[in-house]
Amino acid sequence: MTFRRSVRSGTERHRQWELWYERPVIFAGKPMFILTIQKAVRPTIVAIPAAGLIFGFAAQLSGLDFRGDVIWAAATVPVLLVLLTQIVVSLLRGDIGLDIIAALSMLAALTFAEYLAAVVVALMYAGGQYLESYAEARAKREMTTLLARLPRTAVRHRNGKLEEVELDAIEPGDRLLIRQGDVVPTDGTVVEGLAVLDQAALTGESMPVQQRAGDEVMSGSTNVGEAFDILASRRAAESTYAGIVRLVAAAQASKAPMSRLADRFAIVLLAATLVLAGGAWLWSGDAIRAVAVLVVATPCPLILAVPVALVSGLSRAAKHGILIKGGAALETLARIRSLVIDKTGTLTHGRAKIVAINASAGVVPDEVLRFAASLDQASKHIIAQAIVDTARNKGLDLRTPGHIIEMPGEGIEGDVDGRHVIVGGLRYVARQAGISPIRQDRTPGAAVVAVAIDGKLVGVLILADELRSGTERLLSDLRGLGIERIVLATGDRRDVAEAVASGLSFDAVRWELTPDQKSLVVLSERKNGPVMMIGDGVNDAPALAAADLGLAMGARGSAASAEAADVVLLVDQLDRVLPAMQIARRSRFIALESVYAGIGLSVVGMIAAAMGFITPVQGALLQEIIDVAVILNALRSLYDTIDN
Repeated sequence: MTFRRSVRSGTERHRQWELWYERPVIFAGKPMFILTIQKAVRPTIVAIPAAGLIFGFAAQLSGLDFRGDVIWAAATVPVLLVLLTQIVVSLLRGDIGLDIIAALSMLAALTFAEYLAAVVVALMYAGGQYLESYAEARAKREMTTLLARLPRTAVRHRNGKLEEVELDAIEPGDRLLIRQGDVVPTDGTVVEGLAVLDQAALTGESMPVQQRAGDEVMSGSTNVGEAFDILASRRAAESTYAGIVRLVAAAQASKAPMSRLADRFAIVLLAATLVLAGGAWLWSGDAIRAVAVLVVATPCPLILAVPVALVSGLSRAAKHGILIKGGAALETLARIRSLVIDKTGTLTHGRAKIVAINASAGVVPDEVLRFAASLDQASKHIIAQAIVDTARNKGLDLRTPGHIIEMPGEGIEGDVDGRHVIVGGLRYVARQAGISPIRQDRTPGAAVVAVAIDGKLVGVLILADELRSGTERLLSDLRGLGIERIVLATGDRRDVAEAVASGLSFDAVRWELTPDQKSLVVLSERKNGPVMMIGDGVNDAPALAAADLGLAMGARGSAASAEAADVVLLVDQLDRVLPAMQIARRSRFIALESVYAGIGLSVVGMIAAAMGFITPVQGALLQEIIDVAVILNALRSLYDTIDN
């Protein structure tokens, strides 16, 4: 199965968008179209030995012993052929898989006329593969939900009419109609009205969010309210959701270090099995003991436990709005010992907010804000927009300003409600209003905006990028999960960095860092163990890439940081780091638990078989009981509760 669509040829970047859709999605190292074929074949492969087992017993009960053996042997052959084909394909790729043991056990059982054991092994192996398919599908459900929701077309306003267009036709500035039930095809801003959006698939937030005119809308959100229009800010191929889809595909394609560890176990177990089976045969002179050892050694715990547990963890994290780029990142996240964290947009919200309004005597603070915001509507400065947003959130009645004069970087003046208003820096306002220099105590990292009306100072607005609530508790909880050292690394001034770090349990604070210097901080922390870097800006991308594990604030962070990171938070909440680490640690523990328990029980069974205590049929049944228990245990990663 591929995500393919019919599109017209266009520019090279459009062609890249086409190729993204045409590229087969990968899961557990296999293209999805191969998995689809296997999904269709597996029920048949299970049905053949199941039917053969039943008809063989019926023949035996009828006194036709020979025919029963023939039926059992015939029912084993199709499974064996499919298995041998898979082994050949694996060997051509350079992979020595544990399926070889399963094939040897069937061949040995057929060779030494243990036909009942052969068909039982065939049935149990085919059943184990079918159970694996179910477990994989169940584990990756949350991940594939993101892919399945991908929109194919959009409705665009053009020349007074509506037209349905392919996604690659969308350009920044296009006005798009988002109908009820539609998935937003690209990032944009609400033109007018109220947008009610379900972002559960992206962020894990169960309640719909409301966005008003001018608010940003994330691609991939579902419209659960009335139809509304957005103004596209990006091409569809460059949108947030398209990036998420690419990250999901990368996550599904990855192979975890623990899976590679299982491969190394596989070679050891294969060699040990052959030695033990051959030794049992030579020592006892009974070839059936060798068959029993091979049957018991069928290695599903190693084949299934690790990928099922890790993919379950990936799926669980996605449900919480945490996109982990594959099993390798999940396992690394479980072993983190040091944390380097950025300030702006990470520890803080990354957006200036009014934290205080110091109004002159006899002046109402909200009136100071209303006049300042009314005038600042004419400015594109980030501080001006923060003032306007605060006033709108308070429901203040903003008026249209006139006679605007703006000095970039200094301030703005104009008329509001027939009064002359000046808004800007302290020196600018004092100079333009012709008043005495304005004195105001400064807080590190805060911006001070003065407001004058008709030549008189009426108040001062204090804006700051506030620390996220619950930060100290988060740092404490992270230490409880095994993080031994936490370092603040920022490009801000020393006084700003120290003010933010005050009262927080940092082991070190680094300030005025360039992107390269942030990377050096990350590398220097490696002496303490695996390092995680958390950031959100373009300047954080080198450090995110240099860390053992990079975590990006993906909701509002830059595309560069999301691409460089190994983990992306799809919701703008730093506290999601905690469940991410809990899920990673739990998934890794369950994977190892499943492997060690499964292999341990298998080894005990192999020794018992070598000593003649277990027949081939009993060995097959015992091994498959172990396999089912291991898979069910691995699926616990989907359901284990975590602390929120």
